[in-house]
Amino acid sequence: MTASLSPLSPFSVFAKIQFNHHLSKYLDMSTSDKPEVVERGAKDGEKTKEEDGKGGFLDTVKDFISDIGDKIEEAIGFGKPTADVTGIHIPSINLQKVELVVDVLIKNPNPVPIPLIDINYLIESDGRKLVSGLIPDSGTIHAHGEETVKIPLTLIYDDIKKTYADIKPGSIIPYKVKVDLIVDVPVFGRLTLPLEKTGEIPIPYKPYVDLDKIQFERFSFEETVAILHLKLDNKNDFDLGLNTLDYEVWLGDVSIGGAELSKSAKIVKTGITDIDVPITFRPKDFGSALWDMIRGRGTGYSIKGHINVDTPFGAMKLPISKEGGTTRLKKKKEDGGDDDDD
Repeated sequence: MTASLSPLSPFSVFAKIQFNHHLSKYLDMSTSDKPEVVERGAKDGEKTKEEDGKGGFLDTVKDFISDIGDKIEEAIGFGKPTADVTGIHIPSINLQKVELVVDVLIKNPNPVPIPLIDINYLIESDGRKLVSGLIPDSGTIHAHGEETVKIPLTLIYDDIKKTYADIKPGSIIPYKVKVDLIVDVPVFGRLTLPLEKTGEIPIPYKPYVDLDKIQFERFSFEETVAILHLKLDNKNDFDLGLNTLDYEVWLGDVSIGGAELSKSAKIVKTGITDIDVPITFRPKDFGSALWDMIRGRGTGYSIKGHINVDTPFGAMKLPISKEGGTTRLKKKKEDGGDDDDD
């Protein structure tokens, strides 16, 4: 959108009056100005008058243009707008991309709206460009008002990793956002307001999961209650605050069930955290093949699911999966120890 002034607006009327008044004043000064001519012959005298006339008129016009601009600016109260980055938010982040929103507060001290023509942006890390672009026709800033303009930006991780091989998954990288706001202000014309803001963003990596063992709390054909002892290996350079997880477990090719539950735990950065989750199933529903597998001392398994975590950069939903693993099956003794006997 652009702001336009009606031919009959107060600003136009005032500007016209000011223009006519000052133009008359300067023209009177220029016509009454009589430069002194030194007689040095007809040719020299005529040349001097002509040069002085041209110089006097041009100087008068220049002074008039400069003075009328100052007078209108002073009388109407025009001034240059200001802008400041008030914050950067991460509304969405996952393994594929991160979405940033840059909040820019723009203040317009002028008595008329000003159009925000273009927004040029650049995100770089250690002097290397990550993404850049242009957002055209970005709205209007109200007269004597202020607006917070939200600039959405997206970083695609695959693009970054393909371009810069030294940026590894799981790392945290510094970034700098550069924004140029281009506005159109009466009297001043087009102005560029440059802004910068720095911060950090992660290149997230999904955790590895391993089903260390299945510990039976109650073991029978009718109902088996067990605890899955999971190990989550966090490859990221930041902690993950576990809130919920969902999962499904297969022993061999047979799904024994899964669940979605709330679980609070801290998954430490660049380390392994043990997580225990319950599961209940009925072996008799799966036939003798599963029962024979459970009677063994070890069996193949697969697990798939998701964890919902908090990070220093916002909430994330990360996949967890492992196929072709081997786990141990144990029954729990009455005294709380583990028993390797079937």
